[in-house]
Amino acid sequence: MSRRVRLVFLGSIVLTLLLSLSFVAAQEGNVDIYGRPLPEDAAPYELQIWSELCRADTTQTTFMAATAVYQRICQPGTSDLFADSLVNLDENLNLIPAAAESWDVSEDGLTWYFHLRPGQVWSDGTPLTANDWVATYRWMADPANAYDFVWMWQGLIENWSEAVAGEVPPEEIGMVAVDDDTLAVTTVGPAPYLPATFFFWPPLQAAALEQYGPDYQLDPATSVSSGPFILKEFKPGELVVLEANPTYTGFRKPYLREIRGVYGDKANGSFLAFQNHEIDRVGYEFLSAADFEIIKNDPVLLENYLPNPGDFRTDYLLMDAYTPPFDNLKVRQAFAKALDRESIVSSVINASFNIALPAYSFLMPGFPASDVNGDLKSIQAYDCEAAKSLLAEAGYPNGAGFPALEMKLRAESEFNAQRFIAAAASISECLNVSITVNNIEFGTYMDQLLARPTQIQFGAVSYGMDFLDPANMLGVWVSTGRHSWRNAEFDRLVQEAGVFVGDPEERFQMYRDAERILVEDVGGIFLDHRIQGDLFQPYIAGDCFRPNAQGVSAWQWGNDWCWGSIYVTNDVTDYSTFRTK
Repeated sequence: MSRRVRLVFLGSIVLTLLLSLSFVAAQEGNVDIYGRPLPEDAAPYELQIWSELCRADTTQTTFMAATAVYQRICQPGTSDLFADSLVNLDENLNLIPAAAESWDVSEDGLTWYFHLRPGQVWSDGTPLTANDWVATYRWMADPANAYDFVWMWQGLIENWSEAVAGEVPPEEIGMVAVDDDTLAVTTVGPAPYLPATFFFWPPLQAAALEQYGPDYQLDPATSVSSGPFILKEFKPGELVVLEANPTYTGFRKPYLREIRGVYGDKANGSFLAFQNHEIDRVGYEFLSAADFEIIKNDPVLLENYLPNPGDFRTDYLLMDAYTPPFDNLKVRQAFAKALDRESIVSSVINASFNIALPAYSFLMPGFPASDVNGDLKSIQAYDCEAAKSLLAEAGYPNGAGFPALEMKLRAESEFNAQRFIAAAASISECLNVSITVNNIEFGTYMDQLLARPTQIQFGAVSYGMDFLDPANMLGVWVSTGRHSWRNAEFDRLVQEAGVFVGDPEERFQMYRDAERILVEDVGGIFLDHRIQGDLFQPYIAGDCFRPNAQGVSAWQWGNDWCWGSIYVTNDVTDYSTFRTK
């Protein structure tokens, strides 16, 4: 080897070593906004950006569930990140501390005390206190604000129902600040599930709420945060940008530097945006049969599609049982028997991927007090001949004289709408009745559903839990809930089970008895239980995906702590993404 070649060779070795040392140094300096080193396989901090697709076809007015559950901006990607709820859920759906580090109940079971983590602050430097929760819940209970989820604490928090009805001022609800770090909540009766009702609602800041009203959160100039992110930019209908909150002291400090929400056709365009690496996650509800066919045949996509039980969501048909023709039980029974759910699930929903189970009751198998033995199956099982006989007994032989119906859907994607269209066709063909299907805007649907009297005579919708207890799922069917159906015995059982503190199995049996009434009296017609899932980019990682007790590795429903775990790996450099364009 010549001297010149040797020098060039040695020079290349030195250069390689220098570059390697530079890379190591860069990796050692790869820290987040809190000065913590990122995981070893993490991409540089400037690339720690998460992107979501926001729906351009819905009314969105708030970032916080405390001001409107059904109109949150770019939910779940950019909502409810400006504060922490009192409690959260782990991957096994157990309650874990969040803004509250602990909680306990008085001897009589009526007053719960939530003890806040010390040192939590808002981004303007003021302390987070129990008064922020008090102010938030008083705002929610004030009928002048027409909050869309008041039913959640009806008959649960002391004076809540009375405040919502305008009979007492909101200041009299059973929620007070004992001191800055202790929140006391008094219930109407013993309610062992009370803490679980709080995991979904981070507070507003009392001072900003008083000074600006709840919309303070929409303007970066007035928005404050005690949560992991803070509002950086918001162009309604165009762009949302959140950045890591440097003053955050809570339980889920994020590795992510930024979260972006870009508006588009989320219902039908999510998979294309994902394929173009414009977004980092797609929920199952925004994937079509054709999309699932592609996923099934692509090893990388299939590996990164993570199924999970989610919120135990059930698709069902609902009726106004207070007015004709659905005030007639035989009509409701006829419609239930005319629904060929087995064929719809196998041929329409699961044509490309296993994402649903036929439903014969409301509670999905695996949910507490659910019908795991199939004891309720025969009640609403498909039987066209029986359905025809029931409709004839109701006064409509072979459908003669039965009024034409419109089935309203709640802003369903094209794929999800197909199951309800098939349900309408099944009933129509069996009973010889006319049913058209109208897919309307989300907010409009909810306004019509919750109006009294209801403006939805016949509709279809899905519902999933807000907390892991039958009090929640079956509670929406009590006569003060969202449905226009009433059964006094059902109401009694659900209400008594809600305050029962004896043997848990005895309590669950009360809920089983109540669900049998719901199925037999046809408060709803149950179509399918969803098997949920999310598709992630291969460069998204984090402890969030650790397996649960059943061995399921996924971003489990309710695991809002995941925002402190998720990060972008170095594999992102193998792709052309929005981060580098």
